[in-house]
Amino acid sequence: MNVLDGTGWSLQELTAGPWIYAAVTTSILLDVFLPVLPSGILVVTAATAAAGTSATAKAGAVAVPYAPSLLPLLLCAATASVLGDLAAYRLARRGGSRFGRAVARSRRLTAAQERLGETLARGGGLLVVLARFAPAGRSVVSLGAGATGRRPRDFLPWSALAAVIWATYGVGLGWLGGRWLGATWLGACVPVLALFLAGSLAAFVIRRPAEAPAPAA
Repeated sequence: MNVLDGTGWSLQELTAGPWIYAAVTTSILLDVFLPVLPSGILVVTAATAAAGTSATAKAGAVAVPYAPSLLPLLLCAATASVLGDLAAYRLARRGGSRFGRAVARSRRLTAAQERLGETLARGGGLLVVLARFAPAGRSVVSLGAGATGRRPRDFLPWSALAAVIWATYGVGLGWLGGRWLGATWLGACVPVLALFLAGSLAAFVIRRPAEAPAPAA
């Protein structure tokens, strides 16, 4: 059995128990306000354990008494993502001028809000989907949509789509890692790297339109 160096905890043992759903849900709900929370890592790790344990059980080997299931994990991740976005959106919308003054102190957040408003006004809600993968992008988009007074119908459907795509991607990566490498720490690390790669790519795509060439003298 693969164990974490120096602890004796296997990936299966660490994610065993219904508490993993509560941990994933809570982390995703809060990381719109605290982007440092490892919600994506939790989703991938739990999915890896679920897929690896299922494969072990089918092979006739001894498995842990309880392992997370992929479908409930996917539903928890997607639902928590939408609810977190909605909470941030409503908070920023009610915050009004105070939130606007706080954002105005940051040129980066101000530029992000302007791009968000223009994109959503043109119906280009794909930015919301891309931002769900970028580091802190979810926070900027959800809070920015509320602070700029975007209509719920311009933001929430795209938020729901982003949640489903992000949750499916994370659970899918974990499933592949668990199937190929088993419920091991290596099986979780490889999908986590793929998750970070997608985040880096999304951040690059979001920033690229803002890099316009300087006007000629």
